Amino acid sequence: MREVLTLLRRDIQAVFERDPAARSTLEVLLCYPGLHAIWMHRIAHWLWRRRFYLLGRFVSHVARWLTGIEIHPGAVIGPGFFIDHGMGVVIGETATVGDRCLLYQGVVLGGTSLEKKKRHPDLDPLPFAHTDPYPYPQATPAAQAHRYPHPLAV
Repeated sequence: MREVLTLLRRDIQAVFERDPAARSTLEVLLCYPGLHAIWMHRIAHWLWRRRFYLLGRFVSHVARWLTGIEIHPGAVIGPGFFIDHGMGVVIGETATVGDRCLLYQGVVLGGTSLEKKKRHPDLDPLPFAHTDPYPYPQATPAAQAHRYPHPLAV
């Protein structure tokens, strides 16, 4: 239980670290759909790992309906992850999002194949991703694994 509370506190801290508009913990708890989506994902992922696939999918479906953010329960998300202005964010089943990542609205970590294999991109720890039309660094040599480097590390 202590680990869960530590993780929840870390998620709240991530909001304050990455959004200068966050004013209070109460505001963050009540008004940040990205945080709500992440917390509901953590429940759905817990169910998914225990083979309660339908229940995990249902929790993620409710989260999408409430927040406009779709995170498959099979996706792996690290601590300190933050989704800012999250409407339209999609994170697929085989995606891995590293610690302290930041996503903005409209980012899709969607499938690249119809095969039942690793088919969604991964984000290394600390990157940010958004849909603005300026270029990102090209994929690393591990492009087969669909990994994208930290944009500032190039």
